[in-house]
Amino acid sequence: MADAEKVLVIGSNSFSGASFIDYLLRLDIPVIGCSRSPEAHRAFLPYRWSGRDAHFQFHQFDLNHDLDPLTDLINEARPHYVVNFAAQSMVGESWKNPDHWFMTNVVSAVRLHERLRACNFLAKYVHVTTPEVYGSTDGFIREDTPFNPSTPYAVSRAAGDMSLRTYFDAYKFPVVFTRAANVYGPGQQLYRIIPRTILYVMLGRKLQLHGGGLSKRSFIHMRDVSDATWRIAKSAPPGETYHISTNQIVTVRELVATIVTKLGAKFEDCVEIVGERLGKDAAYMLDSTKLRKNLGWQDRISLDQGLDECIAWVKSNFADLKRQPYDYQHKP
Repeated sequence: MADAEKVLVIGSNSFSGASFIDYLLRLDIPVIGCSRSPEAHRAFLPYRWSGRDAHFQFHQFDLNHDLDPLTDLINEARPHYVVNFAAQSMVGESWKNPDHWFMTNVVSAVRLHERLRACNFLAKYVHVTTPEVYGSTDGFIREDTPFNPSTPYAVSRAAGDMSLRTYFDAYKFPVVFTRAANVYGPGQQLYRIIPRTILYVMLGRKLQLHGGGLSKRSFIHMRDVSDATWRIAKSAPPGETYHISTNQIVTVRELVATIVTKLGAKFEDCVEIVGERLGKDAAYMLDSTKLRKNLGWQDRISLDQGLDECIAWVKSNFADLKRQPYDYQHKP
């Protein structure tokens, strides 16, 4: 196994990070993961399900506090690729402590990038960012759409992206950017809409649907996102940005109604309509033509198939999941 194929994943406890690690391990690619917390419960770690995790190493490092030991690890392991999923990522909660979001997503990120640009063994740094930087979209948008963030979270991510753009322009730092639609799949944290809906219906609890669920989204299975992310890491020219999205747009209400029906329940028995969240964008519609045309990617997992996988995951782990926190637990 060539050292040049070694990958470091920052944010390995995140749903996206843990799922991407699983994708790489299934390709027999060795992975080092780091996250600020100890490894999550096994039900939330897809890379622990396949029995291929012998080629995975985990290190507990916090970008805000452990940059020196993380830098030592990077210089010792000399990964060819660094893929960064780490971020303070909750949108609504970013209004409560915006300084925490700016510390992690801007200040600590810039400090990391300053260390990484000295790593001459690094072939590609994949910066996993967000369509939130665009604000609410009107129709499908391309990667050159101007930023128009509407929440502290979105502003912090836009600032981090803009800083990296200067690093590419000034130093030719080998960064590529990914912006994915709403990701989902087995193993996702319970505060996200799909696993939360499934769990609440099974528990007989009412799901709060903000603003009636009228916002429009594209939901894309994380295996398709992992495939795209690895193609981008391997083949994308530095400095480029890629949207990862399906072309299927649904409202959150339609999504919830589909899940409720699959579970044999009635929408009105399972859902409570509440007020909209502050600064919530009405729609994210990403044009993924560039990724499809230039890197030969396509989404393969339908929403119907993906929802069935998520329901099966909740059912098979129900005894454990119902004992886990249902709500987002903020850590500064």
